[in-house]
Amino acid sequence: MPKLKPIILHEDCAPRRVLELFSVKWTTMVLHSLHFNGGTCRTGVLGRSLPGCSKKMLTQTLREMERDRLIDRKVYPVVPPMVEYSLTPMGRLFIEPIEMLYAWGAKNATALSTLSRRRTKDKARKVQ
Repeated sequence: MPKLKPIILHEDCAPRRVLELFSVKWTTMVLHSLHFNGGTCRTGVLGRSLPGCSKKMLTQTLREMERDRLIDRKVYPVVPPMVEYSLTPMGRLFIEPIEMLYAWGAKNATALSTLSRRRTKDKARKVQ
């Protein structure tokens, strides 16, 4: 019987890079929200669609996503300032697996509800 080679997941391999992107909670949710809103939306709409995401965290996430070329940021020269975010072609590439994962989660909500939450507000308070 042939000996199987061990699987080595190097730091820059595709599976680890995908998991790195998907492990950032707000990134996938922002992509999902942008997709759900037609691919483009304003900062306030994004904020309202993500309860629990602070303005600081949303701003940080949007900056990282812009840096990674997942989204574009457009500032309109009006008072008060108006900013819109839209999916880039790169961002659209990630919509399909995200939507599949979210659909799987909805379909298996009962199974997910049996798992303990990794971080709850009560645990966060105890750590502080």
